[in-house]
Amino acid sequence: MYDFGEVLYQLPRDAAELARVEALIATHGKAAFSRDPFIGGHITGSAFVLSPDRRAVLMTHHAKLDRWLQLGGHCDGICDPRFVALKEAYEESGLSRIDLILQDILDIDIHAIPARKAEPEHLHYDLRYLMQASDFDVKISHESKELQWVSLNELERLTSSQSVLRMRDKVLRFIG
Repeated sequence: MYDFGEVLYQLPRDAAELARVEALIATHGKAAFSRDPFIGGHITGSAFVLSPDRRAVLMTHHAKLDRWLQLGGHCDGICDPRFVALKEAYEESGLSRIDLILQDILDIDIHAIPARKAEPEHLHYDLRYLMQASDFDVKISHESKELQWVSLNELERLTSSQSVLRMRDKVLRFIG
């Protein structure tokens, strides 16, 4: 019913994560793509955006979460996380051209979002896609404290997140 693509360079954990995404959709249908935290979680779409030379990735210092992450966001009822990842990449980066490198999923990460205001703790079922910018010209949106192109080989200077580093490792396998 939903075409997210296959998972690139599947790790043993990827099949289990994909099964959890499919179970969420089987249980909640289109509501799995909403922002409703009361069903336990929802699907989000993220973009791992490479520089034109494929040597760096664009990272955002997320304003609300106060940490360095890839670009991305909520589906808000759109049942196409690949499209959402691309849309969010444009909105959060100000880039004028971003190309999807693969139709397939680069990575899946299911992680807890802490309770906030009236929302309970819930899960983000994040489907992540590999993209490439046509230039380096970025413009910070209200969702970011900062944007930075970071060499793939130096990503650890901004983040120790295994989730982000796992995507980098998959990309390095892909681009050689």
